[in-house]
Amino acid sequence: MVCALGAAVCFGVATVLQAVAARAAAGGGGEEAALLLRALRHWRYLAGLGLDGLGFVLQVAALRSIPIYAVAAALASSLAVTAVVAARLLRVRLSRTEWTAVGVVCAGLAMLGAASGTEGEETGPAVLPWVMVAVAVGVLVLGLLGGRLPERGRGLALGLGAGFGFGVVEVAVRLVDSSAPGGLVADPAVYALVMGGGAAFLSLTSALQRGSVTTATAGMVIGETIGPAVVGVVWLGDRTREGQAWLAVLGFAVAVAGALALARFGEAPEVEVEVEAGRL
Repeated sequence: MVCALGAAVCFGVATVLQAVAARAAAGGGGEEAALLLRALRHWRYLAGLGLDGLGFVLQVAALRSIPIYAVAAALASSLAVTAVVAARLLRVRLSRTEWTAVGVVCAGLAMLGAASGTEGEETGPAVLPWVMVAVAVGVLVLGLLGGRLPERGRGLALGLGAGFGFGVVEVAVRLVDSSAPGGLVADPAVYALVMGGGAAFLSLTSALQRGSVTTATAGMVIGETIGPAVVGVVWLGDRTREGQAWLAVLGFAVAVAGALALARFGEAPEVEVEVEAGRL
């Protein structure tokens, strides 16, 4: 659970650092490639990428140790981290409701931590890795066709797609059963992991460009928490501590509800770059 919470902190802080660097780079205009190159010159952007990498390592460690439902809820709490960091570093005003939501997320995670059992030892049906590959391909197609989707509901559809992609990553990490190069090459779960992550980022980027950040992020939170949690419980043997199933369900629901209330922090809030560049 410590690794899962560490991953959430890494992802949440990275969002703010990358947002500040990207907006500072946008001051020079130009195409997307030029903006990215300028952003890569900012230490904040590079630090954000480093935190993303560390967060992924911690996520993998958590997924190999505790149930998927606990990791998924913890990762959704990265929105609470982004909100708190944005309030401190970007001088973003949080409403009383949003501060309450941060507290709700923390309460939900505390309940999950108290109720979570150990990682399930089942591998699920043999077809499960191929199902994950199919879902990843579907998310990839969705991301590629994002601009052609009807405007109404586009952000939610792409956000859900991104959530399903990240959910594929969560499940695939559990399904990889070999660290030998030969075994990895022949393992469909590895391909599901790589394709799911790439497809999720593509869909999320398209969603944030073409729709409401809040709607897209809400869809992503739902997609990356509920589906993987069900897969973990039904097919991978994830369980709670004896007699604590009700507390785990309550904690999961509370944590996800709090994260949904903070969905606008799926992308760090707009700030005056000139002011923030001098502060960070």
